Amino acid sequence: MKALILAAGYATRLYPLTKKYPKPLLEVKGRPIINYIIDKLEVIDSIDEIYIVTNSKFISDFRKWFKTVKFHKKITLVDDLTKNNQDRLGAIGDINFVIKKKKICQDLLVVGGDNLFSGSLQKFLTASKNNAVSVGIGLYRLKQAKDACRYGVVKLDELKQVISFQEKPKHPDSNLVAMCLYYISKDCLNLINKYLLGKKRKADATGSYIAWLIGRAVVYGHVFNGSWFDIGDHKYLNAAKDKFIT
Repeated sequence: MKALILAAGYATRLYPLTKKYPKPLLEVKGRPIINYIIDKLEVIDSIDEIYIVTNSKFISDFRKWFKTVKFHKKITLVDDLTKNNQDRLGAIGDINFVIKKKKICQDLLVVGGDNLFSGSLQKFLTASKNNAVSVGIGLYRLKQAKDACRYGVVKLDELKQVISFQEKPKHPDSNLVAMCLYYISKDCLNLINKYLLGKKRKADATGSYIAWLIGRAVVYGHVFNGSWFDIGDHKYLNAAKDKFIT
């Protein structure tokens, strides 16, 4: 099994912090955000390699960071060859880029490079595999539904299969939201490219891809417990610095 950390965004909402520095390398509690994510991946025995996809603007920063850390699993940096926010590939585009470039044909675990969470990835993977799903997505239950308008809002059936996915609705009718966390079975890797071949499909909105998948594949939702910080702007970065506990 392979793992992929998405770290190719340009994080314009965090300017000036991220104007010349990548968001996943910003520190929380004295460590880069990405280090916490790799800690979660390192304890999963079935993962034999971790890819980190970034861009041409920030690849040198990741190379410098890589020289300062020591992890047990093989880690490979991938440059998606973009140089600015205008030509970015988007999350789905970057997943597809790495699958093709590295010829991935195994199950794939995808994690957003700005996600801090305390729940177990192993439980998520076990639940996804036990249910023989095509795609598993990590979910988090917010305290109030009104706060869900920043995220993809999900509804599950009694079997925890995703039956509805709305990308950033103005009036959310659920407090269950999607984290940037996906298990993709090897048999469904080709669906990403198929999705991107469609006209006017958003490569930067993973929620649009999940909504498209419903009815084409078995999409399973796993609700994480504990804490979760989606570091999209200064408010949530400061909250993570103040409250995040591994």
